[in-house]
Amino acid sequence: MTRKINPGIVYAVAAYAIWGLLPLFLKLLKPLPAPDILAHRILWSLVLLIILAAIFRHGPALRRIVATPRLMLALAASAMLIGVNWLCYIFAVNGGHVAQASLGYFINPLVNVMLGTLILRERLGRIEALAVALAACGVAFLAYEQGGVPVIPLTLAFSFGLYGLIRKVTPVDALDGLLIETAILTPPSLLWLSLAGTSLAHGPSFGLLPVAGIVTAIPLMLFAAAAKRVRYSDLGLLQYLAPTLQLILAVAVFGEMLSVAQWTAFALIWLSLGIYLTGTTLAARRANVLVSD
Repeated sequence: MTRKINPGIVYAVAAYAIWGLLPLFLKLLKPLPAPDILAHRILWSLVLLIILAAIFRHGPALRRIVATPRLMLALAASAMLIGVNWLCYIFAVNGGHVAQASLGYFINPLVNVMLGTLILRERLGRIEALAVALAACGVAFLAYEQGGVPVIPLTLAFSFGLYGLIRKVTPVDALDGLLIETAILTPPSLLWLSLAGTSLAHGPSFGLLPVAGIVTAIPLMLFAAAAKRVRYSDLGLLQYLAPTLQLILAVAVFGEMLSVAQWTAFALIWLSLGIYLTGTTLAARRANVLVSD
């Protein structure tokens, strides 16, 4: 009998592949300041999401969410987190720090594991605990060698980890949740563009801005859908696809040079991911043996 593939796995792989290649698109928008790019990502995402919500008739569901203060509070928090994550990522990519952004998303799977263990009470074996500790050592070593906290990697890792956690435990559809998040972020985006935004009348990136909404909204909806269908700690394992693609782009395409400390941190985190994967694989095999017995 063939096993059916969990659709959540497919959604997650698609989302992470898009995020992994996203620096190629953001580089095309580089003439614009990072806050402008963020504002347009939010506004064009909102346009796309409203169209999708109308097509799939999500009006009643959206009204129920808006009328539920608990859900709105959760989505306001997730909106703030994803806004911070987007802004930090754009600054990193267009500032020539794609490798640091990649490191943040290599750390993020272990942040997911930590959050899944501490908050969702997902069980963590000794091998998995060793993996988390080893990743922490990698970050600590990098901080020591740099003479300070690696702000970009940690901001990206924890903002997205907490965002995913909130979306996992908030009972709203992926499309509805993202639409409300972007709606919450729209007023400050409009305010920024009206007061401090760069003129786009003759900008070379103007025609690409609607695409920003697509590459922003689609992977987030895929991610939110995946988070509902797979364990949060397992979701973290799949995430290595995105930072792997980002690191390849950083070194092979954008010509970024990594220091010995950065390579060492990467090595420790890769090792920790390998250990974690081994631990979860062994645990799954033991569980299958017990079931078959």
